[in-house]
Amino acid sequence: MPRLSLRQIAFLSCVFSVGSLTVLPATAHADDYTELLDILRAKGSLTHGEYNSLLAHHLRHSRSEASSNQDGTSSPPAKRNRYRRYNPTQYDGSLEPPDVTTIAAAQAARRAASEAAADARDTRSMLRQARASYDPDSVVRVKPYVAGKGVTVQAGQIEINLSGFVNGFYTYNSPGGGKPVAGGVSTGSSGFDSSSVRNGLLPGGLILKLNTVQDGIKLGAVFGMYPGLNNADVGAFNANSGGSPVGLGTAGVDFRQVYMTAGTDRLGTIKIGRDIALFASDAILNDATLLSVGSTGSNANPANTSLGRIGVGYVYTDWLPQITYISPKWHGLQGSVGIMTPLDPFNYAGGGLSATSTQHSSPMVQGKVTYDAKIAGFTTRLWASFLTQHVQNLTSSTLGTDSRKGATVAAGDVGVKLSRGPFEGVAYYYYGNGLGTTGLLFDGISQSGRKRNSEGYYVQASYKILPRLKLVGSYGVSNLYQAAGEDNPSLVRRNQSEVGALYYTLTDWMFLVGEYAHTESDAHGPNHESDHTMSAGAMITF
Repeated sequence: MPRLSLRQIAFLSCVFSVGSLTVLPATAHADDYTELLDILRAKGSLTHGEYNSLLAHHLRHSRSEASSNQDGTSSPPAKRNRYRRYNPTQYDGSLEPPDVTTIAAAQAARRAASEAAADARDTRSMLRQARASYDPDSVVRVKPYVAGKGVTVQAGQIEINLSGFVNGFYTYNSPGGGKPVAGGVSTGSSGFDSSSVRNGLLPGGLILKLNTVQDGIKLGAVFGMYPGLNNADVGAFNANSGGSPVGLGTAGVDFRQVYMTAGTDRLGTIKIGRDIALFASDAILNDATLLSVGSTGSNANPANTSLGRIGVGYVYTDWLPQITYISPKWHGLQGSVGIMTPLDPFNYAGGGLSATSTQHSSPMVQGKVTYDAKIAGFTTRLWASFLTQHVQNLTSSTLGTDSRKGATVAAGDVGVKLSRGPFEGVAYYYYGNGLGTTGLLFDGISQSGRKRNSEGYYVQASYKILPRLKLVGSYGVSNLYQAAGEDNPSLVRRNQSEVGALYYTLTDWMFLVGEYAHTESDAHGPNHESDHTMSAGAMITF
């Protein structure tokens, strides 16, 4: 029913009040109110619905009075249905307007709807204000976790990633006997079995990465801390020197990574700081013993890490201060080139067998090219890298301390990794002139200042015999040749090892390792030594 205004209700009340005071018999004045209603409608005081409602009520009341007057009795009023909907356009002569209760309910419903609409308007207004005041740089959120990729937090425009790993192995080493080899990596001549709880080729690691984009330039900073388990005994190799298994000792921290990056997808990236070098980096990163122990190097007094396959298949790439350019990737092809802090030639064999130097007028230069593609159904990575450095003022027992003699060291390598289904294979080869063996520039130059050639390789295969269980086997060799005119029978000629291991993935974070390694070292003379190593342990990566 259309709603009457207060003015209309008051006006009609007055009209009917006056009419009730002067009412005459209904039979004589039945049309008086009809005419009045017609007049009010014509003047616009009543709407069409209001007119029909009042007219229906008046006519019904008139018929009731007429019936009562004819038979002298009055009929009881019809029962009213307060919940019956009223539609004045469907008047049938018996329908009456709704009562006050129905009108009040309708008014209450209208008030509730009006309040709900007001609340909705307030909510929309608050939402607009929130959007206007929203500052994405002030929002901190955690990105979805990806196993092995660490925890990533987006703090406004800065992405913060924290990742790392922890490992530990029980390692038992049994010497196979023999005589010491100068520059060898086997411990077979020690004569005693040894046990230790130690790190593998990797120490522990905690790596913090920060990345952002400013003025269209991708910027990053990385801090990588690598603590060991065993007591440190700092020597020539710092935290990587042989440990000190005595009471009250503390572990060493190898702060390998401190660098920043800046670049774009189109122009490439510049890296400045300390990070893994380019030459031979893919060799160690694809070595299965990176996640286990391999050759121990020392087990009675464990260093921060074992050797893995360092010196028995490749020369350690090392972590060097550098300024390196990394190109964008183009159809799977990517190149890198950098200048790095030059290293001293080092007499690792001892006994004055190799020349040394501490003078550097030019940096070390390294470069690498990688190619990633799908070849014959295999996911394939091919790589090649190089290294060159000039060394000056070489000194030895033969050359003296002011020889003014120098040499240019050069090396190169190639490698391939193939993956398909449960199978994965790696093959690698390197060659160096003055490079040496085991470490960069270790025993690379003879007492006379002449460069020694070196080469090495390793092959590796792995197969998932079960979804969580992987079997790995590898073999590697590192050879060091004598310089022209040199005759040092105690100097190492070959280091080699065979490794077999089982890796069981327990969870996304944790895997278990059981491994056997056999390591041998041979001199240019008759000396030879070998050892056997059994290791079992676990690693967590996050």
